[in-house]
Amino acid sequence: MGILSITDQPPLVQAIFSRDVEEVRSLLSQKENINVLDQERRTPLHAAAYVGDVPILQLLLMSGANVNAKDTLWLTPLHRAAASRNEKVLGLLLAHSADVNARDKLWQTPLHVAAANRATKCAEALAPLLSSLNVADRSGRSALHHAVHSGHLETVNLLLNKGASLNVCDKKERQPLHWAAFLGHLEVLKLLVARGADLGCKDRKGYGLLHTAAASGQIEVVKYLLRMGAEIDEPNAFGNTALHIACYLGQDAVAVELVNAGANVNQPNDKGFTPLHVAAVSTNGALCLELLVNNGADVNYQSKEGKSPLHMAAIHGRFTRSQILIQNGMDSGTLFLDACH
Repeated sequence: MGILSITDQPPLVQAIFSRDVEEVRSLLSQKENINVLDQERRTPLHAAAYVGDVPILQLLLMSGANVNAKDTLWLTPLHRAAASRNEKVLGLLLAHSADVNARDKLWQTPLHVAAANRATKCAEALAPLLSSLNVADRSGRSALHHAVHSGHLETVNLLLNKGASLNVCDKKERQPLHWAAFLGHLEVLKLLVARGADLGCKDRKGYGLLHTAAASGQIEVVKYLLRMGAEIDEPNAFGNTALHIACYLGQDAVAVELVNAGANVNQPNDKGFTPLHVAAVSTNGALCLELLVNNGADVNYQSKEGKSPLHMAAIHGRFTRSQILIQNGMDSGTLFLDACH
């Protein structure tokens, strides 16, 4: 309900948080405003839905509480019940005509909120009442995106069984698979694949699942994707492979896995930068640079602008990495000559 002090709340809300049904009854008999608003425009019914006290909720509803009241975030009591994972409260609100399609300021429905909060039983109650389970929030994400993001296998399975689309995309063209890969929810990823999700999917910038898992260091996902036949040197929209991304972000374990699996250590991106160029400049790329050098990376490879990995290391002040490159055959004379021009 937020971080307001309970003493800042109206007396009716204070009684609700104390779970004192007789005090609530007494206040209502004294004509206390049943839809009184706090500083966040939340009503007593919001409080009761959050607390999950069914007798108090019933009393409020029977006394005329606005079942679809919206607070400053446009959250209704139904959103609150879903967030609290309380299917009894949610069912009672639905029985009193709570709007299953109500949107908050993020355009999320109660189903989005239930999916994000691992509220499987709430999602199960909401799903049959909706014309589509693929309604998108402001970012374009469906309830399945949110369930996958939470990593909750049971909720993901429920939504799929109820007809949620596997390949629905958000506004960045990311499918639920992308979130499973990025967050390391391997069992969820396997479930989606078993249901027919496309392992070759890419987002708007050409990031496949291997790129995504590499970016966040999800080594077990990377291993799984490679076993499933993922193209190890597949470029994204900028020509970067998963190895480029692992080296740039200092994901050493992923880089080792990719190199051991046969990733091309000399594959250039659209600017002609190899993974070694990237490791030379990255804040966290020192170990990746040593890995690449020890596995045949060309220390003299020049980008489209004529920059070698040593140029890049020197420009970015990576002294130790510059030494490693020189020791492994980099022509430091080229760098000296360039500096004199």
